[in-house]
Amino acid sequence: MLLSYLAHHRACLDKRRERDERIASLPQAYHEPLSPQDKRLLSQPISSIIHAVQTSSLLPIDVLRAYGKRTIQAQAQTNCLTEVMISEAENWAHAAIRSGPLAGVPVSLKDMITVKGYDSSLGYSAFINAPAPNDGPLVRLLRDAGAIPYVKTNVPLTLYSYETTNDVFGITENPHKKGYSPGGSSGGEGALIALGGSRIGVGTDIAGSVRVPSHYSGVYTIKSSTQRFPKTGSAGSIPGHDGIVGVHSPIAKTLEDLETFWRAVFQMKSWEYDHTVVNIPWRKVELPLDRPIRWGVLWDDGVIAPSPACLRALKMVTEVLAKHGHEIVTLNSPSPYEGLQIASQILFADGGKFLSKPIRTFETIPAGIVRALRALKLPRFVMKIYAWYLRYIRRDPVYAGLVENFHKKTVEEYYTVVGQRDDYRVRWFTVWRGVQARDSSGDTGVDFILTVPNALPAVPQGGMRHGWKACGYAVLFNLLDYSAGVMPITQVNKITDKLPPSFRARNAIERNNYHMYDAEAMDGLPVGVQVVGRRLDEERVLEGMKLIRGLMADAGLAYQGISL
Repeated sequence: MLLSYLAHHRACLDKRRERDERIASLPQAYHEPLSPQDKRLLSQPISSIIHAVQTSSLLPIDVLRAYGKRTIQAQAQTNCLTEVMISEAENWAHAAIRSGPLAGVPVSLKDMITVKGYDSSLGYSAFINAPAPNDGPLVRLLRDAGAIPYVKTNVPLTLYSYETTNDVFGITENPHKKGYSPGGSSGGEGALIALGGSRIGVGTDIAGSVRVPSHYSGVYTIKSSTQRFPKTGSAGSIPGHDGIVGVHSPIAKTLEDLETFWRAVFQMKSWEYDHTVVNIPWRKVELPLDRPIRWGVLWDDGVIAPSPACLRALKMVTEVLAKHGHEIVTLNSPSPYEGLQIASQILFADGGKFLSKPIRTFETIPAGIVRALRALKLPRFVMKIYAWYLRYIRRDPVYAGLVENFHKKTVEEYYTVVGQRDDYRVRWFTVWRGVQARDSSGDTGVDFILTVPNALPAVPQGGMRHGWKACGYAVLFNLLDYSAGVMPITQVNKITDKLPPSFRARNAIERNNYHMYDAEAMDGLPVGVQVVGRRLDEERVLEGMKLIRGLMADAGLAYQGISL
């Protein structure tokens, strides 16, 4: 036990020292304040950078140095980095393919994405000093497209948290307000991009891991459906997880940058780099002009009602859409709470074994995962008794329904839950407009689903101690494998977003989460909305987000992010 702790402690010190030395050894130019020329370059959309590099009016090395300089500033403010590859990236910039669809664009990567010669530790000290022998398919595609990978970003230990913290690299702060989470598990990406150290990065999502950081940090993303974006070769905390499959997806500073990147990846024929990607080129989508677009709004998942700030953002969007002739309806769908019940059983079907196996003695585990792992170790009869207590003594059937089947599954039990997932997906399919399915809504179905990414804005550091029970609005669309985008709409207002005195929590989960909600303390934190389409419908989701952004801007309600 002592030897395990000493190995952990030494590994953490060595890794942080390595990162700090890589930063300190960079040329002096990276440590200087941003020049007016730097700021002009950093303010350009990546499409402009690509064009300038392709026409030889801008050198990739100059782009890298401007972004590298801002990245070092973002690291000092938020502690968002893990692997600093900038020194080697200078060589990559000189050799970059200047005719590619991402020519000269620096791209940041979540820590788990493999780059030759660098660790993908995922915050586990046991995984340090294990550099990847080769680039993963995604990194090879990016290089062939002319992009320059230059940093990797921080994640929570286990990857199962909306906070980003581990003993190896430390705590990553929200870019808008210290003391608050940037989201997770792609929290380092969200923080770096919000501060302009990167305009485009790649994260992953199995329960909201690109969407919640976008919501907490005020940036843009579209979570892909499975088999649409390259993911093979990356490290992970749970190998072989097919019940709910994690996906890789981009995060961007602006919606324009997000579209440029998506198009470039498809232009590179990503299915020729990764066998899991289906051969579906990027499609041109035009939203209907001959009828109103119908938006089905998920106002409440039945577990945690959206906070006043998040509800206000959702209403801002629905009101603008309705004003311009779009149809807003309350979504008539299967129970989102049922989805959370199914998803929680699938995600922890192994009893947390793979998540916890690499953890060393006294290694700090995210607070929410600690509680989950403790519960999973209890005998089943204890959890049944606890569920009975919650249901009949505490009168809390919502919490009881999540607890009673929260245990390690046998193979037979796992197959049963996956079968429940499949049946749940069939029932959800009927909510969409025009599908040919039994009991479908037909022409009364919806074109898009609109909801919050999470019930709260960014939570205080340590706030994820209630863990998986608070992820219903996000994990639902992983379970269904729908394309889902998140875009920032507004910021928390300490006056208008106060919790009304009449508020009464409906269950213990809602009560525990609302203990963290403080509009005055959260004032200024970004708040987003989630735009959801059908499976493999990323292009249409992008068009829906562009529509919302345009209407909000026309109404004088355009979101303003962090300035340089």
